[in-house]
Amino acid sequence: MATSTSVPDATGPQGDPAGPARERRAGPGGPRPRQAWRTLLHRFDLKAAPYAFIAPFFVVFAAFSFYPLLYTSWISLHRVELASMDLMEWKGFGNYTELWQDERFWNALTNTFTIGVISTVPQLLMALGLAHLLNYRLRGSAFFRVAALTPYATSVGAAALVFTMLFERDFGMINWFLGLFGVDNVDWEHSKWPAQLAISSIVIWRWTGYNALLYLAAMQAIPRERYEAAAIDGASRWQQFTKVTVPGIRSTIVFTIVLSTIGATQLFGEPLIFGQGPNGISGGADNQYQTLGLLLYEEGWKNYQMGRAATVAWAMFLLLVLIFVLQRVVRRLTSRTSRTS
Repeated sequence: MATSTSVPDATGPQGDPAGPARERRAGPGGPRPRQAWRTLLHRFDLKAAPYAFIAPFFVVFAAFSFYPLLYTSWISLHRVELASMDLMEWKGFGNYTELWQDERFWNALTNTFTIGVISTVPQLLMALGLAHLLNYRLRGSAFFRVAALTPYATSVGAAALVFTMLFERDFGMINWFLGLFGVDNVDWEHSKWPAQLAISSIVIWRWTGYNALLYLAAMQAIPRERYEAAAIDGASRWQQFTKVTVPGIRSTIVFTIVLSTIGATQLFGEPLIFGQGPNGISGGADNQYQTLGLLLYEEGWKNYQMGRAATVAWAMFLLLVLIFVLQRVVRRLTSRTSRTS
């Protein structure tokens, strides 16, 4: 009796010619290699894409901010001269103790504080009033907003040079105007308080419009219903401003105070150009308007002591940290008292 043997179909199951080969590649019950690769890429895209998008910021921050901060802290612990940066003499905290005992540091710190107060307080008050006026419906409001921002777009050098000529002792326009009222010529550069007032006027002129636009943006975000409710209750314009507008932009006011504090601590270009020469670096003949920024520049690029310059830089950084800590403490205390009351 003849038996017949059946030969399996070469086309594989269901007539697919590549069926056996695909099964050998994928394995029994396993995913296809191309599908598995796409799944892996999809998972990698979901998890790694956000980090890839923010990576450039951290790379730039590490290269231009974090590394210089660490390197400056290392230099502040050594005696380093500008001409030989590769030669370092370990001093530990010697630069900090010398800076603590240096009268020039305390003089620069005092000048930085006084110029900061003289320039910041009027600047923010004027910006608040200007923003309140721009918040009304005025004809050509866009023009006034652009005009308010124009001083901020002006370079520090150009603004300082113009104000230096305005405050010139013999031919300045300020002394000419004061002379109309019988006031003698004021030596703005060589007197302490007139020099600080002149430098503060440059800062006020440059930053008032910028802060005013910040306040204006915050004011426009306040719901109009609050003003309508206050008007129905009989509140005047001044009461609406103090009871509705100011509390509504409190966070923006704190933000501008923080920015102004940082700017006052780093004040450099205005007093440097106002000095008109070598006196600009030292803040006048008697250091009457030398700020911490000018002291840092003098130690590093005039006295060639990079270690002491790095110490001044870290003193400025620690001062800002201390101010911010005090600000947070005061803010928490005021919030607690307001809740209890």
